Amino acid sequence: MKKTTEPILVTRSSLPPMEDYIEKLRLIWDTAWMTNMGPYHEELKEKLKEYLKVDGLELFVNGHTALEMVIQAFGLKGEVITTPFSFSSTTHAIVRNGLTPVFCDIDPQNFTIDVSKLEKLITDRTCAILPVHVYGNLCDVAAIQEIADRHGLKVIYDAAHTFGEELDGKGVGSFGDASMFSFHATKVYNTIEGGAVAFKEPWLADILYKLKNFGITGKESVEYIGGNGKMNEFQAAMGLCNLKYVDGEIKKRQAVAERYREKLEDVKGIRLAVPNPRIKYNYAYMPVVFESFSYTRDEIYDRLAEHNIFARKYFYPCINAYECYRGRFDPDETPVAKRISGQVLTLPIYADLDLEAVDEICRIILE
Repeated sequence: MKKTTEPILVTRSSLPPMEDYIEKLRLIWDTAWMTNMGPYHEELKEKLKEYLKVDGLELFVNGHTALEMVIQAFGLKGEVITTPFSFSSTTHAIVRNGLTPVFCDIDPQNFTIDVSKLEKLITDRTCAILPVHVYGNLCDVAAIQEIADRHGLKVIYDAAHTFGEELDGKGVGSFGDASMFSFHATKVYNTIEGGAVAFKEPWLADILYKLKNFGITGKESVEYIGGNGKMNEFQAAMGLCNLKYVDGEIKKRQAVAERYREKLEDVKGIRLAVPNPRIKYNYAYMPVVFESFSYTRDEIYDRLAEHNIFARKYFYPCINAYECYRGRFDPDETPVAKRISGQVLTLPIYADLDLEAVDEICRIILE
């Protein structure tokens, strides 16, 4: 079997027609307004509120800064229950706010936080729950909210994987007290780099705005210990261009995901997440779990790489197994997450991935 001529990466950034972006740049050149909440920033904010079906939204330079600052905005102290099966940003944002992460194991079917194991982790030091919607699979938002309400806890979602998704017609960013979105170049929707926080309570708009601008509250007053989290006009311009095409990009991704399912769904030893008919998906990722397949996840990963196809061990290792947290956490306390992290491989998926390439990827795996 021959190698592919060009490498196939796990993802590829979506870009609008170049002329669309160049046209947007004219206003930036005419006004020399490049950052500090310019006209494109404000336009994008309003359009994303409508698209995501959320009440409030603030834009940020990236998703991680957005998450750090929304945690700061709530003034949390103590412990935050979260998942070890996520990107490093989720836990780092908790720790960098001086809080203690407490790891809850995951549901083996959809890889999100296991609500049946959540409540026993709550102590008198628990201040919030920070669940992650994984690979576009939504957490059990109703159960999490019920538990949070009974214990007086905040709920902040890491929704980096779920741009544009809906549950029963309700925007994913409308659940919990706040949700963070990532607009990194590798995501379904990008602003080159970028992120946002969606929320319900109007007071959050004011404090998030100030926190991302160094805590400045007036010409001669700085009331908060803020940072520089502002999205610039070049990012916002890219976001406005990409927003015009994102629905078409998602539709193309769906065709890729459906081809993978057609080829791999009924293969012994291979498990795909079961779609939830209540969810409108964005097809951001194509996770495959190799449970009792003829070859291990790592062998499949290596074999694909030999053919110039680069999948990703995502997420591996679990966060509670990171070197920087060694001695603080024990990955054996979340056995499902540990097991899945050693079995899961996210296969290449992006809007312009040729279906023949998908067939080739599946042939390599199966043969």
